[in-house]
Amino acid sequence: MKIPSLHSLLLLIGCIVLPLLIGALGSVITTSSIPIWYNTLTKPWFTPPNWVFAPIWTILYCMMGVSLWLIIKDGFKNNEVKRGVICFGAQLLLNFLWTIAFFGMRSPAMGLVVIIALLYLIGLTIQIFKNISSPAAYLFIPYFCWTCCATVLNAAVFLLNM
Repeated sequence: MKIPSLHSLLLLIGCIVLPLLIGALGSVITTSSIPIWYNTLTKPWFTPPNWVFAPIWTILYCMMGVSLWLIIKDGFKNNEVKRGVICFGAQLLLNFLWTIAFFGMRSPAMGLVVIIALLYLIGLTIQIFKNISSPAAYLFIPYFCWTCCATVLNAAVFLLNM
C-alpha cells in the first residue's frame, strides 16, 4: 500500500474542511431560527427530530470533501475536472443559500426554489464526477438521497404553513 504524501493529506484535509466550514456557517443561521421560528411551524409526521440533522450533515459534508479530493488529488488535468470542481462549488453555494432562504429569511417557499436547483446541481455533480472517479460519484449519492428527503420535507412545511 502506497503511503500518501504530505501534500495529498493536506489537500484531503482542506477538501473536508471546506464543506464543514460552509455547514458551520449555515448552522449559525439555523440554530438561531429553530426556537424562534422553526419550532412554531406545522411540520409533517415524517419530520426527523432536530438532533438528527447535525450528525447526518457532518457525515455528508465529510463524504463530499473526500469526493472532491478524489477528483482533484491528481491535479486539474483536464476540463472535466475543472467542470466538476465548478459544479461542486456551485452546489455547495446553493446548499448554503438554502439555509439562508429557509432559516435566515424564514421562507419555506424560497427554500423550496433553492433546494430544487440544488438537487439538479447535485445530480450534475454526480454525473461529472462519475466520468472522473466512480468512488467520488458514489460518495455523493447519500447526499443526493438526503436532499431528496429534505426537498419533500421543505415542500410539506411550505404547504402546511401557507
